[in-house]
Amino acid sequence: MSKAAEAERSKTQARKRLKVTLLLPTLNERVGMEHVMPRVKPDLIDQFLVIDGGSTDGTIEYAESQGYTVVRQKSKGITGAYYEALEHVTGDVIVAFSPDGNSVPERIPDLIGKMEEGYDMVIVSRYLGEAKSDDDDLITSFGNWFFTAAINCLFGGHYTDSLVMFRAWKKELIQQLPTNVPRAGLEPLISIKCAKMKWNVAEIPGDEPKRIGSPRKMKPFRNGWDILKLIFQEKFFSH
Repeated sequence: MSKAAEAERSKTQARKRLKVTLLLPTLNERVGMEHVMPRVKPDLIDQFLVIDGGSTDGTIEYAESQGYTVVRQKSKGITGAYYEALEHVTGDVIVAFSPDGNSVPERIPDLIGKMEEGYDMVIVSRYLGEAKSDDDDLITSFGNWFFTAAINCLFGGHYTDSLVMFRAWKKELIQQLPTNVPRAGLEPLISIKCAKMKWNVAEIPGDEPKRIGSPRKMKPFRNGWDILKLIFQEKFFSH
């Protein structure tokens, strides 16, 4: 066997030891899912887990037809979705993936590969290297820059993108977070916690295409205010 073949075999064996859950928060995402999900390599994923916030467009029916595990969310908002999904996760590693077209499936192998190197969290950054976001506007672009700079400055992070959903982390990390996560969401919170705790974090570049089939659900000004409050709370009232 050639050295290249041996290396590929070792990589495949390592991947089998790493159980991966692809976590898909959904709310009326059928059009995007039909476009994006066939591009996900199923041999890399041990569990496809959909947490649905009340879709009425056939998202649930599509997910079930593909054999995905579907959890119907009882709470509201993306933060509640993560915590309701957690008890159903079977993987050691969670890959949070936006099925509306914002996340690029072709980056999943590199994301998992980076986690196999021993990192606690790996982020697919929209602003690293030549990566770009086609879904940004002036407000969201400035907000992402500002909050990432604030997290780096106040908590010792080294991020280029602290807010993006598309990332992987060890399941045990989220189990160490408080259950009363504020409305700002899990992404900025886990970015702050990883920086404060000096957990092993890496980034890889990844473009963010425009979403497909569904409007943006994030409210920039409300979300920005929530993130400001989270940063203030974590800096002055949390240890």
